Amino acid sequence: MLVNLETILADTREKHYAVGLFNCVTLEMTKGIIAAAEELNSPVIIGPGESLLPGATLAEYADMMLGMAKRAKVPVCLHFDHGFNPDLVEEAIRLGYTSVMYDCSMLSFEENVSRTRQMVKKAHAAGCSLEAEIGHVGSNGSAEEAINQSIYTQPEDALQFAEESGCDALAVAIGTAHGVYKEKPVLNLDCLRSIAGACRVPLVLHGGSGLSDDDFRACVAGGISKINIFTHNNLTAARAAQAAFTDKTGAFELMPIVAEAVKRETMHHIKVFGSDGKA
Repeated sequence: MLVNLETILADTREKHYAVGLFNCVTLEMTKGIIAAAEELNSPVIIGPGESLLPGATLAEYADMMLGMAKRAKVPVCLHFDHGFNPDLVEEAIRLGYTSVMYDCSMLSFEENVSRTRQMVKKAHAAGCSLEAEIGHVGSNGSAEEAINQSIYTQPEDALQFAEESGCDALAVAIGTAHGVYKEKPVLNLDCLRSIAGACRVPLVLHGGSGLSDDDFRACVAGGISKINIFTHNNLTAARAAQAAFTDKTGAFELMPIVAEAVKRETMHHIKVFGSDGKA
């Protein structure tokens, strides 16, 4: 069942759970993620990000994922993650993605609000939800270097941004970073609770891969409604293929093995996020 982000996150804050966005780039990953959600009766969010487009185009990802999302037994949102290029964000909306992230977080607060507000109008006209980001979650290089470059989200800014932009979800910076952590990150949960207390728009945690289960649970308890995961499943898929490969193993034989490995990894996170049984 294909739904938008607003619908899939509607009761997360009240029922104290989060829905995972599991970025996926292959048929096997997509099948494994949806199978995990169906087995646990959980809503789920799938889709590529702009940084993953070298692997396929937005249209090719849509061709693969839209049909699977529509046929799923649970609510599925097809999301275009971290769209920096407005032309790509608009293309995703036209292609039928039910959620887009328009990331203008590196611009000034005023420019971020203005550009987001304009894109919100285009997304809503198509029945598509829009996620924005305020503050900045570091990326590239090591996660530790990125954390040092992060700009933490302030509660009053989150409230003003949500009200003026009209976004449906808001990614906030509380100490996570995109990439693989060499050392355990220190999350600013007091900051998160303050943001959640000030702003009722569903909050999003980026840079989730590498956090502990207790970290995730603390973030959900603090008000996070959506958690992004890619590195976990990406590495799980590669390791499963590597472990099963022999000189006589073909791609076809590897497909169900990879899908099953991704399914198991996704089921673990669904349970940690508390979305099992919430479809």
